Amino acid sequence: MAIIRVKNLLIRTFIGFNEEELRNKQDVVINMTIRADVDMAIANDEVENSYNYKTITKKVIVLVQEGQFKMLENLTQQILDVIMENPQVEWARVEVDKPHALRFAESVSIELEAYRKDVS
Repeated sequence: MAIIRVKNLLIRTFIGFNEEELRNKQDVVINMTIRADVDMAIANDEVENSYNYKTITKKVIVLVQEGQFKMLENLTQQILDVIMENPQVEWARVEVDKPHALRFAESVSIELEAYRKDVS
């Protein structure tokens, strides 16, 4: 098993429910931590046997850029769901930051995680 981290993925999306937020895209910062089976990739050094973090990152980018989300919680869960679609993933954690969401705060974030039920 390997721990794969995608750090500080910056994407613009519609996030929020206030009038201004519904009209203007805002930045979100995404951090993903994924525990995946990469034993075959280690053994034979072939990309088709690995968890392709480039592919999953592209899927997340499309989801976020093309979506519109009222709640940070919903956005975070949808990203986590995309990651967990791959059967190589045993566990994943996603944190999404919304910079400048609160006055006097650098950002607000939501963090969610999921475990594959059939893995102990």
